[in-house]
Amino acid sequence: MRFIAKPSWLNRTVLGIGLASLFSDWSHEIATTVMPAFLATMGVAAAWLGLIEGVSDGLSSFAKMASGYYTDRLRRRKPIAVIGYLVTTLGTASFGLASSAWHILVARSAAWLGRGVRTPIRKALLAGSVDKHAYGRAFGFERMMDTCGAIVGPASAFFLLGALNHHYPSLFALTLIPGFIATLLIAFAVQEKERKPVPHISFGESLRALPPRFRRFLAAIGLFGAGDFAHTLLILLATQKLTPVLGAARAASIAVGLYVLHNILYASFSLVAGWLADRFDKRRLLAGGYLLAAVMSLEIIFLPVSVWTFALIFASGGIYVAIEETLEDSLCAELVADEQHGMAFGVLATVNGVGDFLSSVMVGFLWTAFGVPAAFLYSAALAVMGSLVLGMNSKLTSSH
Repeated sequence: MRFIAKPSWLNRTVLGIGLASLFSDWSHEIATTVMPAFLATMGVAAAWLGLIEGVSDGLSSFAKMASGYYTDRLRRRKPIAVIGYLVTTLGTASFGLASSAWHILVARSAAWLGRGVRTPIRKALLAGSVDKHAYGRAFGFERMMDTCGAIVGPASAFFLLGALNHHYPSLFALTLIPGFIATLLIAFAVQEKERKPVPHISFGESLRALPPRFRRFLAAIGLFGAGDFAHTLLILLATQKLTPVLGAARAASIAVGLYVLHNILYASFSLVAGWLADRFDKRRLLAGGYLLAAVMSLEIIFLPVSVWTFALIFASGGIYVAIEETLEDSLCAELVADEQHGMAFGVLATVNGVGDFLSSVMVGFLWTAFGVPAAFLYSAALAVMGSLVLGMNSKLTSSH
């Protein structure tokens, strides 16, 4: 009797997308990590950082929606993804040309537009390369590799800042190397399956065609996302709070080191979250991740200022983001039909992007106008509300 081995979920496409995510994140995390310090040399306030993060994420969200809708109608999605990776690479490197905060806003927005175009395509390519029972592991692996880049990126930034004597333009120029590698991996390592032509329908009809259970899922995502601020604000918070005790230079170095810890835990728990997602109720696991986000915000408000306190805060942040991103993607892939994956991932990314815009701008504003407790109490309240809505939605299932 002949036995045919079951194909592994870790195939060429999953591995290629994972490696591309690693190198791409390595590239833009170098820039993201030093961006708060670079802005500090310009004398800008926390509100500017929140505006830059929020506007770039908001613009990216609309690119994700358009890309998801458009590419569902194409036989081949991959060429558009290659262009998206290239634009992100060039936009990130252009940070080095900035001389004021609005220059960073423009460069970051351009980079994130490219990122927005490629995101739903990458996720659709990933979902199409594995069986639905392996969605959790495939997306968990991609998140793990992405976050390995987010570990190497800040670590590289930490060492390169010293080696380059804090010459920011040279540092941003070096981001071109991993960025181009990521683009080449998508172009040559990822295999795309031939897709059947999808009949053209309007954008509105595509939205209405998404199943009701997916729309209920999006309601919880949007509520949580409106308070889920960009974690670069944690770097700024740690730097500001630790400076009176440790001095500006040491506080900044420790803040970057804590962000590396954040990303190590993010990477580690992404694969764990994916394994759990393939075996347990995704809805409840995701609701638990949202509650952990609320706990992190409460830690910021109520725990005394120390390096160990911030270590706990950054650790909580890394773990909950691993759960959030892995579970949202794998649950999204299961709630819609295969031919709707591009649109569904685009809509999910758009809802998250709008939430990122609202949360980053609101937290930055509340922090600047009313102080840290008001900003992070807002974040905690929305995280709890999102968890409750998701937890109570028993009609969310994994079946088509």
